[in-house]
Amino acid sequence: MRTKILGLAVSSLFFMSFSTAQAEDCDLKYTMKGWAAFYKTYQGIGTVTCPSGKSAKVKLSLKGGGFTFGAYEVTDGKGKIRGVTKIDDIYGSSFMMDGDAGFIKSVEGRWAPRSSRTVTFSGKGKGYDLGWSLGALNIQKP
Repeated sequence: MRTKILGLAVSSLFFMSFSTAQAEDCDLKYTMKGWAAFYKTYQGIGTVTCPSGKSAKVKLSLKGGGFTFGAYEVTDGKGKIRGVTKIDDIYGSSFMMDGDAGFIKSVEGRWAPRSSRTVTFSGKGKGYDLGWSLGALNIQKP
C-alpha cells in the first residue's frame, strides 16, 4: 500500500514539474508611436524572443482612455511575456493599464494580464506626454 502511494506521489511530481517546465518567459523589443488627449491610440512593431529559441515578429496596437495627454514615440521599448508554452500564445488582446510622462525625453510603463500569461512593458523615447490610462492591448502577426 505504501509503495503504491509513494509511486503515485512521485509520478504526480514528475508530471507537475514537466508541465510547468514548458512555460517560459519571452522578451519583447518594440517601437511605438501615438498620441493621447483623454483617448489614447498607439501603433508599433516588435520582436519576441524566447529562451527556447522561438521568435516572432509582432504588430502592436493600443487603444484606451484616461487622464492622458500628449504625443510621443517609444524608440527603446522592452517587455516580458510570461507563461508562454507555444509561440502562438503571444498573440491576442487583453486589458491593460499604463502610465507615461515626459518632456522631450519620455518614459512609459504598461501592464496587461492575460489569463495565465502576463505582459509587461517599459520604454524610453521622445515626446511630450503625461498621464495614465486603461484600455486594450492587441498583439498580432504583421
